[in-house]
Amino acid sequence: MFGTLMLFVAPTLALRLLGVLGVRRFATWRVAAAHGLAFLFTMTGLAHFMPDSVTVMPSHNDLAAMVPSAIPFAHFAVYATGVLELAGAAGLVFAATRRWAGIGLAALLVVMIPANIHAAVEDIPLNGEPPTPLWFRIPEQIVYFVLALWVSRTLPVAWYNRAAERPRTAVAGN
Repeated sequence: MFGTLMLFVAPTLALRLLGVLGVRRFATWRVAAAHGLAFLFTMTGLAHFMPDSVTVMPSHNDLAAMVPSAIPFAHFAVYATGVLELAGAAGLVFAATRRWAGIGLAALLVVMIPANIHAAVEDIPLNGEPPTPLWFRIPEQIVYFVLALWVSRTLPVAWYNRAAERPRTAVAGN
């Protein structure tokens, strides 16, 4: 249940530690979190293309089973969302594309809620494991949604203070 969350938390903490140790790219929590989300979406995006023989993550067929029957072309939908997750992950890595990637991933998370609900209600296993219960999965999706908007700087200004997130630099004469 916490596996997907750890795909975000562990890389984000590791990258932020690198920032503390002097790697300027990860000097802020926002940039470390953007890269942590990129890692998460890379791993979940890759699952959309995995054959059943891969047992370390859900397979394409596992994810296709999550798609509600009202949605046509379930296998195509899984491939398409996988491509979008991978593209969004790549977009989060670069400051120039981070805003649109975050907005796109936030929208994709909303679009995928019916599949998560369907999997939980119909008890559809993922990689042989029971689906994540809705009481955990929906709040988890909300966290990723907010994070995607936060790293892309599209949340209302009241949600963050841009000045507080600037990396500290030495001032001449001090």
